[in-house]
Amino acid sequence: MKSLNIVSAQEAVKEVKSNQRVFVQGAAMTPNVLIDTLCERYNELQNIEVLHMHTEGEALYTKAPYNNTFKTNSCFVGSNVRGAVNSHFGSYIPIFLSEIHLLFKRNILPLDVAFIQVSPPDTHGYCSLGVSVDITLAAIQTAKKVIAQVNRYVPRTHGDGIIHINQIDIAIELDQPIHTSQFLTASNIELKIGKYVADLVEDGATLQMGIGAIPNVVLNNLTNHKRLGIHTEMFSDGILPLIENGVITGEEKIIKQGKLVTCFAVGSQKLYDFIDDNPIVHFKEASYTNDTAIIRRNPKVTAINSAIEIDLTGQVCADTIGKYQFSGVGGQMDFIRGASLSEGGKAIIAMPSITNKGFSKIVPYLKEGAGVTTTRAHVHYIVTEYGVVDLFGKNLKQRAKALVSIAHPDFREELEQTSFEALKY
Repeated sequence: MKSLNIVSAQEAVKEVKSNQRVFVQGAAMTPNVLIDTLCERYNELQNIEVLHMHTEGEALYTKAPYNNTFKTNSCFVGSNVRGAVNSHFGSYIPIFLSEIHLLFKRNILPLDVAFIQVSPPDTHGYCSLGVSVDITLAAIQTAKKVIAQVNRYVPRTHGDGIIHINQIDIAIELDQPIHTSQFLTASNIELKIGKYVADLVEDGATLQMGIGAIPNVVLNNLTNHKRLGIHTEMFSDGILPLIENGVITGEEKIIKQGKLVTCFAVGSQKLYDFIDDNPIVHFKEASYTNDTAIIRRNPKVTAINSAIEIDLTGQVCADTIGKYQFSGVGGQMDFIRGASLSEGGKAIIAMPSITNKGFSKIVPYLKEGAGVTTTRAHVHYIVTEYGVVDLFGKNLKQRAKALVSIAHPDFREELEQTSFEALKY
């Protein structure tokens, strides 16, 4: 059996040439040693495109002087690259998470090199992609060169994320923990929102939710529920108590009954220890987890997502602040649609009624340049700390009235006046 070609990080990154596109695995599995070592070559290289989803770490390639050589092309925007994608040093690709793999497989964005992080190979020569399979498998299958960080701290996960050492051209060895993320403390507003959302969740529901204070509050309020399942694009520590207490069993799911299905995970070391070699957790490609046709087959799919602002007709902006690219489209529409089509499903947008600066998040019109992440035709439940409304089947005037009722009281009169003038409310 072929063995891994182990070299130093400096030797490994010599495979990257000028005018190439380099894919970088993301989230907790971000291969920062390879990235940072590549950045050291900024004087030798020209015109390197770094393509990725959300990554962890400093993202040196977005900072001076490296950004004269490297340009980020992001399919999802985190805080570490936000400045770059909103400048001439980078940009953002609006795309559903379920479709990113097509950019590689259809040769729309051919990959020269893929930087990944994997577990050490087992006795059969197979490595695990750990807790970030998502679009990484498609990148490996299509990239001309695959360079791996082999790290004993990478959990071995079940599902799609198993690759043979024959698929790895060059590797470096590493012995350091992968990225962790800590619980966020919920505010009083988020506690109220979480309780409202939890009340919408039925026994036997299949859940999709992300990371953050509101999802954690929702999960904390589900301790008396029964037979819940997980089919999501990502999860974090909040699910662990519900698994330990027998609330999450997955017994009513149609797709992978009894399994927790995801394409990536970010959390504490305790979460990674739970995931490691655990056959009930299946890491799949995003093209699978976020496929609406698959999502809808599970019962009572309850998709919980967030928004930056919502206008009075129900248009949801979840990835920009006006013209400023804040995050990304991600999988919101994949799951909003999947939940809406599921038998007994519920598509939920949950958000505080005001921003941190005290502005209303329910607005007459989206800001100039704002992107519509979820259309008004797709929207169902909207939740703030002032209650829950269901916009499905409501006309424009009824929607405006419903949304005003859960807006912050300081803004209701202004919103009512605007809706009256615009919609003859």
